[in-house]
Amino acid sequence: MKPMDHPRAWRRWIPLLSGCGEIEPILKGYSDDAKYLVSDSEGKPRYVLRAYGIEQAGTKAREYGILEEMKELDVLCSRPVQAGSLPDQGLGYMLVTYIEGEEASEALPRLPVGKQESIGLHAGRELRKIHRAGVPADVEPWQDRILARYRKYMQEYEACGIKLDRGDELLKFLQEHIGLTEGRPSVFQHHDYHVGNLIVHDGALAGIIDFNRYGWGDSVQEFAKAGFFSAETSVPFTAGQIRGYHDGEPDDGFWQLYAFYIGLVCLSSVPWIVRVRPAETADMLKRIGKVIDDHEGFSRCRPLWYPG
Repeated sequence: MKPMDHPRAWRRWIPLLSGCGEIEPILKGYSDDAKYLVSDSEGKPRYVLRAYGIEQAGTKAREYGILEEMKELDVLCSRPVQAGSLPDQGLGYMLVTYIEGEEASEALPRLPVGKQESIGLHAGRELRKIHRAGVPADVEPWQDRILARYRKYMQEYEACGIKLDRGDELLKFLQEHIGLTEGRPSVFQHHDYHVGNLIVHDGALAGIIDFNRYGWGDSVQEFAKAGFFSAETSVPFTAGQIRGYHDGEPDDGFWQLYAFYIGLVCLSSVPWIVRVRPAETADMLKRIGKVIDDHEGFSRCRPLWYPG
């Protein structure tokens, strides 16, 4: 049985859900997990249920533990409710609280500029709290890991058959600036921190969702997705996130690293979209082209969209 085809079966499988109302599939997003919105008996959304293959149980148990740590740090995000395995179905599951509101990507454009900036400031402060989470002692040095990724992305880009406009300028910049990562410390990363994973309600930040891509790495890398996705939705929000995190303006060192990491996102996104969502390749190339133009072919580190 495929759980997405029979969402009501979860009432039998998980006793906590036996008295709930509708269990509706959530089809948005790129996650491999099957996701459901679970309402209570009165029809009010209460939980988000994530289902995955039982072979991922160990990884998902760590993710559940991360959410427990986020609760201890008072991070504004979904709270863990229950996790478990269903061996007969070959499934594991995680149940977290539902955050009322809508994605920031949809809410921000309708809000006044001042509200957008305020939500961004709050998002930056929440990200700083996230980065206070513990880092395992056995995490390899960041430079070793990012260098391996850089080489992998280069190979995949060369093999994918698509070449970016001004791609030579991007590749030159990355090659010349990989050394910036030397000695950079690792922090806990949400690793997908942008307007698609932030919830806004009544003109304020309501919470952060989708920690399933978590990892450990350079804190500055966390801002690459903001520049790649969030700035297209709201410059006031994205600038606010950067300023909220730093309690003011970041220094030149931040912008140099930021440019390197967003350049790496541009590079890796080409083979990724060809492999995963080929129908969206044209849209992705347009987005990447905008980033390259914002950095004037990576002759500048601070993007043109950033105010001041």
